[in-house]
Amino acid sequence: MTAQALLRRLGIEHPILLAPMAGSGGTPELAAAVSNAGGLGAWGGAYAKPDELAAAIRKIRQLTARPFNINLFAGGYATDHGIDPQPMLEIVAQVHAELGLPAPSLPPLAENPFAAQLEVVLEERPPVFSFTFGVPSAAQMAALKQRDIIVIGTATTAAEARVLAQLGVDAIVAQGAEAGAHRGTFAASFEESMVPLTRLMRDIRADITVPVIASGGIMDARDVAGCLNEGAAAVQLGTAFLPCPESGAPPVHKQALLAAKEDTTVITRAFSGRPARGLSNRFIAMVAGKEGAILPFRQQNDLTRPMRNAAGLKGIADLISLWAGQGVARSRAMPAADLVAALLEEIPVRQ
Repeated sequence: MTAQALLRRLGIEHPILLAPMAGSGGTPELAAAVSNAGGLGAWGGAYAKPDELAAAIRKIRQLTARPFNINLFAGGYATDHGIDPQPMLEIVAQVHAELGLPAPSLPPLAENPFAAQLEVVLEERPPVFSFTFGVPSAAQMAALKQRDIIVIGTATTAAEARVLAQLGVDAIVAQGAEAGAHRGTFAASFEESMVPLTRLMRDIRADITVPVIASGGIMDARDVAGCLNEGAAAVQLGTAFLPCPESGAPPVHKQALLAAKEDTTVITRAFSGRPARGLSNRFIAMVAGKEGAILPFRQQNDLTRPMRNAAGLKGIADLISLWAGQGVARSRAMPAADLVAALLEEIPVRQ
């Protein structure tokens, strides 16, 4: 499938995809704004309950008549671990005391909500569905295909891309090592899967014919043109859209992105229990050297949520997850539609 064929299949005008950011950053308003600008908007529903997921899909439909993407985590949830939670509870308790919060309590290991969430997707039938952290079952894939939902998977290695191709996805997001937020790795160690975007695209395209969507550190028109010239059918951006007014990121997060003069991002498990790229801050430093105390995803994520929510409201950047890709120093604030237009400036016309 050619790049133009993928755009026709997706029903969009431009090869610009919004990364489906689960949590506060992604909003129905941001998804709709990108779709209305001719790209493919997206909303990450991994943390949403089934009724919240359905409401978000319906909200996006109220805001746009264009195609959009709904994303879920297809795996990555720990079912058991032998980690003593007390050391991490003590670290978080220090922050709670600073923020005036009650002492933290240990959240339970979360059950994987994917099956229940996917039922909502099958019922609501968004035009596009994407997944990360794992893969759906063959039966789940068949159910998506029966409803004519376009399916996109995430790969951080060529081996993962081959799994996705065999599963029958319509396109593959190649998530390079430069990408902000959570790593989508599911078939190898995270260390082995930190492949730079350009090499990852070449490795995938060497023996896979499924269209590749480039993701990781893409911030401006030159990045977009470079990825398309390397053979990407489209590009996916997250960090670039976080400062937009339609984004739900806390103001302090947006300010930190815009203030970044260089790449100070690190890969950390401190906030969620799963490796993710973000701007270095004090909480990451508090956990540094104590990685063995980090609870698994998503227990760690649930433990740090009250801290992150309170710090976000108080404007304390040192205590929230400042997810960002390696191109963060080129962040700029403008409405999502204007950013889509800016990203298209240097893209050559392709047949």
